[in-house]
Amino acid sequence: MVARTKHTPADTRTEIAIVGGGLAGGLIALALRRTRPEISVMLIEQGDVLGGNHRWSWFDSDLAEGASADMMAGFRATQWQGYDVQFPAYRRQLGSQYRSLASSDFDAGLRRELAQDTVVTNCSVAALDAEGITLNGGRRISARTVIDCRGAVPSQHFRGGWQVFMGRHIRTMQPHGVTRPVIMDAAVDQHGAFRFVYTLPLGARDLFIEDTYYADEPVLDRSALSARIDAYILDQGWGGEAGGGFEIVGHETGVLPVITGGSFGAYQAQQRVDGVAIAGARGGFVHPLTSYTLPFAVETALAIAAEADLPGAQLAALVEQRARRHWSRTGYYRMLGSMLFGAAKPDQRYRIFEHFYRLNEGLVERFYAARSTFPDKARILSGKPPVPVGKAVAALITPGRPLAAPQENSR
Repeated sequence: MVARTKHTPADTRTEIAIVGGGLAGGLIALALRRTRPEISVMLIEQGDVLGGNHRWSWFDSDLAEGASADMMAGFRATQWQGYDVQFPAYRRQLGSQYRSLASSDFDAGLRRELAQDTVVTNCSVAALDAEGITLNGGRRISARTVIDCRGAVPSQHFRGGWQVFMGRHIRTMQPHGVTRPVIMDAAVDQHGAFRFVYTLPLGARDLFIEDTYYADEPVLDRSALSARIDAYILDQGWGGEAGGGFEIVGHETGVLPVITGGSFGAYQAQQRVDGVAIAGARGGFVHPLTSYTLPFAVETALAIAAEADLPGAQLAALVEQRARRHWSRTGYYRMLGSMLFGAAKPDQRYRIFEHFYRLNEGLVERFYAARSTFPDKARILSGKPPVPVGKAVAALITPGRPLAAPQENSR
């Protein structure tokens, strides 16, 4: 049944109200639809489409077999067998299965599966509480359970750096000849940060190119990043007269926190609304070093669906406890982030990943899924260190920078 956008009348009643139709909120609604279709659900999104303007990518191994893998099976995702990485002194091809999902296909997939009247778009939320949601304009949606899946917010309780990026979908006039993704091309000018370019061949003439920076400051300079993507396209032979030129199909930008430390308890207290469950990035379900969210969004969606009969306050406590466990088990990656930002000069940070990508392929996959084993963790830190040992130790005992609000320069 196709889900239609609904213009919500006053005093609507539902069992579970999900605020935020991004990855986390959409997957929770989907998990509930598949496992508990008798429960009434409303998915409330302030934009006109679900998922916003994003692209999510993952390795097959990021999702456990069974229900986790099945969660993403209904979406129209592009997939490849194998991918490349390259650095100034090293290039490698890895064989893992890799997938990527555009937010437009996420929106279409959800609307195909969700029940009629589940999806509510173009609705801004003024306030939420344990008993429901108040929309701008005063309309009320009452619910026994409210789940907040709105995006992450900056917090003075966290320390770290930033991942700043601009992605562009282009269509070349001639076939581009790229057959598999380049997940990390760090053999580019670094420009005062750890910089790499990420390329996905979406079709014979379609490419998604993302320019990413692990930077000390949360500054997005659209003009500079756009010019660098232009230069990269020309350097690769995908545009200009020789390549027949290209057109821009779409683009996205973002500034994401790379959390290296802080007080998660204080952050939870700052975000907490009594009786309201907080999931997604706002709830802390992210990979602290890569900012990946998809594996954790799938796990959380399935966990919530399994406990869908709990009263709202009990579900909120359960999700908050899961978030604390996630914070605890991802401490190793925050430590690595501290060394990345604190021990290496910005233009030399790429050496850490150059060292990392020489390691076992299974180790690499477990790292991205935040499931590194104890031997994995030991192996990553062994051998000739890519940063000075003294600076690495100093970085671990020195508080990082507070994560201030992002800035944008659109010159």
